[in-house]
Amino acid sequence: MARVLLLLVSTVVLAACTTVPPTNVHQPMTVRPQPRNEALANGSIYQSGSSRTLFEDRRARYVGDTMTIVIAETTSASTKSNTNVSKASNISASVPTVSGLPGKSFQGIGLSAETSNTLAGKGDAAANNVFTGNIAVTVIEVMPNGNLLVSGEKQVSIGHGTEYIRLSGVVNPYFISTANTISSANVADARIEYKESGAISEAQIMGWLARFFLSVLPF
Repeated sequence: MARVLLLLVSTVVLAACTTVPPTNVHQPMTVRPQPRNEALANGSIYQSGSSRTLFEDRRARYVGDTMTIVIAETTSASTKSNTNVSKASNISASVPTVSGLPGKSFQGIGLSAETSNTLAGKGDAAANNVFTGNIAVTVIEVMPNGNLLVSGEKQVSIGHGTEYIRLSGVVNPYFISTANTISSANVADARIEYKESGAISEAQIMGWLARFFLSVLPF
């Protein structure tokens, strides 16, 4: 009895714990800046490790640099199909009056048959999604051609729930503006996620026992 009670308490405690939703963005989602191998002397004001030329914009270009991605995703898709099939057939036959043959009771009988098949189908589907916002990401890798692999996460806690905004992808430095921002439309291999955890999101998930019965019931 004590073991069963302990098992029930453990199940309730685990169910009450808020779990972080899984992600498919590129990992890791943040890294520390790497030291640069530059054989330059440091002075009291000038530091070679964090130096930038006077005529260079403050754009992300090294591992550990941050940049802002303006999320402006709008997708719209619709499909429509119509099907109409009709088939009709008519068969008629009659037995003429013939003399000198048996079965005269069937003479003059007419036989007719009619069939008709009709099939009509119609289907419509539409989807519209809008996702806007800003998120700061970190350069986690500089590719040989100069492109930047970026990844980042933003957590917003409201009440007892937490919202997770995640983004990763490949950025061409040519598209980075002077304000160190870029539109999500210019991010290659983009993976954008908006997930949440808490009582509201957990209420939309079917319990494990209900899922078990649905998987074994034959109807």
